[in-house]
This record gives sequence, C-alpha cells and structure tokens, in this order.
Amino acid sequence: MPAAITEEQARLDRDGLLDAAELLFYERGIRAVGMDQVRSASGLPLKRIYRDFATKEDLVVAVLRRRDERWRGDLAAYVTRVGDPRRRLLAVFDWLGEWFARPGFRGCAWINAYGELGSTSEPVLREVRSHKELFHRQLGEWASAAGVDPVEPVCLLAEGAMVTAAIGGSPDPARQARAAVAALLP
Repeated sequence: MPAAITEEQARLDRDGLLDAAELLFYERGIRAVGMDQVRSASGLPLKRIYRDFATKEDLVVAVLRRRDERWRGDLAAYVTRVGDPRRRLLAVFDWLGEWFARPGFRGCAWINAYGELGSTSEPVLREVRSHKELFHRQLGEWASAAGVDPVEPVCLLAEGAMVTAAIGGSPDPARQARAAVAALLP
C-alpha cells in the first residue's frame, strides 16, 4: 500500500499542477490542451488530478483565480511604490508595457479564456467577470485619487492596450494608452 500523501506534498502537487496547467493554457489555449498534456507536464497521474479537480473546467477556474491574485498583486506592488496619485495612475501603463514586452506574452489570460469558453462555461465566465471587476475597481481607485472622473475611459484604455498588444506583438499600446490617460489628468 502506498504511503499517505502529506498536506505539504498535496499543496506542492497542487501548485505544480496549477503551474503546469497555467503555462499550457496560456501558451497553447485552453481547448487545445488535453488533460493528458496537463498530466504529463505536471507529473501527476490523472486520477490524482481529477481528485482535486473533477473537470477540466474546474481546473481552468482554479488557474484563473490563482493567476488573478498574483497578477493584481504584482500590479498593485508596482503601482503603489509611486507616491504621487497622478504618477501612480500612469505607472499602471508602465507596468502593462513591461508585461507586454515579456517573452511569451499572449495577451490577457481572462480575455483569452472568455474568447474560448465564455459562451459555454458559466463558471469560467464568472471568473473572468470577477477578475475584470476587481481590476476595474482598482483602476477606478487610482484614477479617482488622480482626479480622473469618470474612470471608465481609463479602464477602456487599459483593456484596449492589452488586446492590441497581444494582436500586434508590441508593447507600444501601453505607451500610447499612457499618453491618452495623461491627457485626461487634471
């Protein structure tokens, strides 16, 4: 009889599985990746994977949720280093530009997930909407602190920059959106 898995090992296995799934889904697309590929990349047996995630959809939601926490945390850490509210709002677009320039950038994982599964998966759609609402709320706080009202144009510029950078393969949309936001500042 195999030894029982410790809580620590279970956590490490789950993190490894989520890392592998996130990388595969982001690089290749959710529909293009089968669970056998996730199994191979994670090194975990399918039985173990399905014990934690009953469906591929459950795994996708977990990947998006964990990525959301990390992505928004990284953004906030970058932006809040800046003291001046106006410069803080512009720093959002500096961070986006750095993200767009990273090797392997394929656009917004939530927009991509919505494009693949948003019309067929209510749980994925809820997770995408949750991420966008939280991101827009944070942008709204920074925009309001900088004196920009209404805040919707800032959100549209950020979202548009993400899509345009992914399609065009260039970080330039972040710089262009930054310039547009600078023009909105009082």
